[in-house]
Amino acid sequence: MKYKLRHLTHYQYSGPATLSHNEARILPRQLPWQTCSNTQLIISPDAIGLSERQDFFGNRVAYFAIEAVHNSLEVVVSSDVETFPRPAQDFFSGTAWEDAAAEMSRAVRTGNRDSIAARLFVLDSPFVMRQPALREYALASFAPGRLLRDALLELNVRIFNEFTYDEDSTTLATPLQEVLEHKRGVCQDFAHLLIGCLRAMGLAARYVSGYMETSPPPGQEKLLGADATHAWVAAFIPGWGWQEVDPTNGCVPDERYIVLGWGRDFADVTPLKGVMTGGGEHKLTVAVDVLPVIDVASERLLI
Repeated sequence: MKYKLRHLTHYQYSGPATLSHNEARILPRQLPWQTCSNTQLIISPDAIGLSERQDFFGNRVAYFAIEAVHNSLEVVVSSDVETFPRPAQDFFSGTAWEDAAAEMSRAVRTGNRDSIAARLFVLDSPFVMRQPALREYALASFAPGRLLRDALLELNVRIFNEFTYDEDSTTLATPLQEVLEHKRGVCQDFAHLLIGCLRAMGLAARYVSGYMETSPPPGQEKLLGADATHAWVAAFIPGWGWQEVDPTNGCVPDERYIVLGWGRDFADVTPLKGVMTGGGEHKLTVAVDVLPVIDVASERLLI
């Protein structure tokens, strides 16, 4: 699939800001199944010191500063993105979840580089702390000897079926225990929940940030800015790699999913963060467009 991606972030301040230093993680990654081109980053007011680097997880990070007095900040990134099918999944169909957990616990002793790197994603992180309640919830899907792939997919669907998507039920500060008790939240909550369940079982799981192309109701045009950032999960399969799952939609990500970055949880992939002098309170506006590219020659969508 081919897409035109546009992500706008606008901060309106209640008072003047005199200085700000910022990091933006809104540049799509280059991956074996995802290519990006013609990426542009427009910042208003004009920024100084704009530079790009890779963080610890390999995510693209743009740094910039604003020294002029300003009452608002707007950051717009646009990019052409082409996605392809994820790697085939047949190679790990026979891996039991206990074997995967055992590999994580002995990764340093075995010296397997992939397992050692994945070991970080078994540990607690700022938004995901391992808890007995998470393990208890996961156990219904993790019977002794069950294949990891089957257990993972079932747990993914269970969260989709048993939890309600409710934008008004949680905030960034809502504890994971509360999400589990009330069974309500948004994609960020469900991703953290699934990660917590897997880590409680001794398995490695990471938080994936990106976008998912959405379709308007039949007969209606797609509204500009109607899309939003999305969150899902990738679980580590020793000897194979990372398997993505989306508990918000109960499915396995495909070409409709565009990856921005990944980390231990949301704290590692915050789209825009920084520090500033002054500014007072602020109002945040975010608008995202993920538009399929039209093949003019055949007059059809490349989907």
